[in-house]
Amino acid sequence: MTIQIAPSILSADFANLERDLNAISDADLVHVDVMDYHFVPNLTIGEPVVKRICEVSPLPTDIHLMIEDPDRWAPHYAEMGANSVTFHMEATHAPVRLARQLHELGSKACFAVRPAEPVEPIFDILGEFDMILIMTVEPGFGGQKFLDNQLAKTRRLRDEITRQGLSTHIEVDGGVSPTTAHLVAQAGADVLVAGSAVYGAENPNQRINEIRDLAEKAYKN
Repeated sequence: MTIQIAPSILSADFANLERDLNAISDADLVHVDVMDYHFVPNLTIGEPVVKRICEVSPLPTDIHLMIEDPDRWAPHYAEMGANSVTFHMEATHAPVRLARQLHELGSKACFAVRPAEPVEPIFDILGEFDMILIMTVEPGFGGQKFLDNQLAKTRRLRDEITRQGLSTHIEVDGGVSPTTAHLVAQAGADVLVAGSAVYGAENPNQRINEIRDLAEKAYKN
């Protein structure tokens, strides 16, 4: 399986987003964090900016909703043209219904798991989702230190996906860099979100390819 790299624009220059989107042309996806200052203690961007990002991005958009009431709001992002929409399980009342609605709107359906949350409760509905996002930092802010205690969770999830014969992707977000890429890939992650490691590099595309190469060499086959 090919490793995908999804740079997070949370670490980009918000005054020059289109420029910074074009600076990551070697990536596979662009990761867009939407925070409402209620579900997490940070406020980023909302529908008007995301809509424009979807229109001008040279890459498919991977929208991560850290917001309250995704049952109401997530479909709006699918309608904007998001390639995938991720929501948090504890924020939704009907995750399966929402996943199916996103699929009907042409978007992939994904959900996120915080560091303190187990993955086992979602095993029975894994087949409804295209990707599971394992947070390797506490959601809300970029640039945090990688939590290596999430690797065992990632391995358990990959084993269950394999056991069920699914093609579900595992995305890891938080502290991914050239020093941690091999660890998450060994654990079974195949979509890596990297923010400060990419946008903090002198050459973002070179850093993207470095992270991808290190992950692909280590990926658990």
